[in-house]
Amino acid sequence: MTAGFRERLLSAGPGIGVAILLVVLAFLYPKYVGSLNDLPALGDFIPSVDSMVIMIVFTMMAIGLNMVVGYAGLLDLGYVAFYAAGAYTAAWFASQQFDQWSFHFGSVGISKELPGIHLSIWLVLLIAGLFTALIGILIGLPTLRLRGDYLAIVTLGFGEIIPQVVRNGDNVFGFDLTHGTFGISPIDSPGFGEVGESLGLPLNYQQSFDRAQWFYWTALLLLLITVFCSVQLRDSRLGRAWIAIREDETAAAAMGVPLMRTKTWAYAIGAFFGGVAGAFYASFKSGAFPADFYFNISVFLLCMVILGGMGSIWGVLLGGMLLGYLNVEGLATIGAKVQSETGWDWFEPTKYQFGIYGLIIVMMMLLRPEGLIPERRHRRELQLGVRDTPLYDVTTEGAMTDRDREND
Repeated sequence: MTAGFRERLLSAGPGIGVAILLVVLAFLYPKYVGSLNDLPALGDFIPSVDSMVIMIVFTMMAIGLNMVVGYAGLLDLGYVAFYAAGAYTAAWFASQQFDQWSFHFGSVGISKELPGIHLSIWLVLLIAGLFTALIGILIGLPTLRLRGDYLAIVTLGFGEIIPQVVRNGDNVFGFDLTHGTFGISPIDSPGFGEVGESLGLPLNYQQSFDRAQWFYWTALLLLLITVFCSVQLRDSRLGRAWIAIREDETAAAAMGVPLMRTKTWAYAIGAFFGGVAGAFYASFKSGAFPADFYFNISVFLLCMVILGGMGSIWGVLLGGMLLGYLNVEGLATIGAKVQSETGWDWFEPTKYQFGIYGLIIVMMMLLRPEGLIPERRHRRELQLGVRDTPLYDVTTEGAMTDRDREND
């Protein structure tokens, strides 16, 4: 344990105990969710374990996007591109898509005679992260020289291009890359093989009776790793350089911060976690389908960051879980509950879900623009404000101070 980490641990005070308690409760969620469903009034609104997996995956992507938007201040409207790249990486290396070859390495729960490339999903998650990080670098190098609205417009363009590529990639120079609108399915599942089975671990998640809880625990572990990396990066030299660029890019450059290299690192690291989340989600759904990757996903993830508080890890966690719940089953449950108790058959909030998310963000900007759990620096800026003082007032105040000092 390094001295710096020990000091941060001691300075955290009771907060570290609360964090450990929340992690334990989250880990045990599959064991007590059944009893929560029996609670009066609230039982119908408790998310299932499958829904929690999806919520965690989207929260993981939101934390990755927070590194780009919240730390470095780079408005990225095309994050769905990394999500799609990760999912299709899993489809290429853990399915029968390329049936002209037959290669198995670490695959579990499937026949070794099955055609296609079948690598271990644990290895595929790492490959997906590295591949999307490379894509992030390739996209970032020509675009990160831009600032503000111009950067947002370019990333929006990439966010629109990638879904079109996967939708029409069934004939790329005569090669079926993405299987077009049908997507690629099935995708291999994680598992621990025969060695893990002897230890009481599942051979293959999809074939296990406890499929949902194993996917949940794996998703929770990936989320914790993402949070840990995000905290360490925020407090590192690179993280401080990101924050300097976010606060004042010109001043950061004048102080010797290499703008392009620092921005590219933010883009690549954010893309890495988006790719891992996409690959895991494709394995969970056992398929990668182009209908899952549309521009609104990028806006949805950005809403999570804004709702929780840009730059705030714990805020993004809260915002991601809240909006993720509404998107997965919250709005549908609310609509069904209202219809059953009032008879309002016309009340279907799922039809207006993105309008509802937009209304939530507008209300947040009006009532609490710093987010639910704001970052300390960002909160001070918004609450205290930044007021420009005219040069004449500064010189006058300085002269008056000198005169008062002489009189004393």
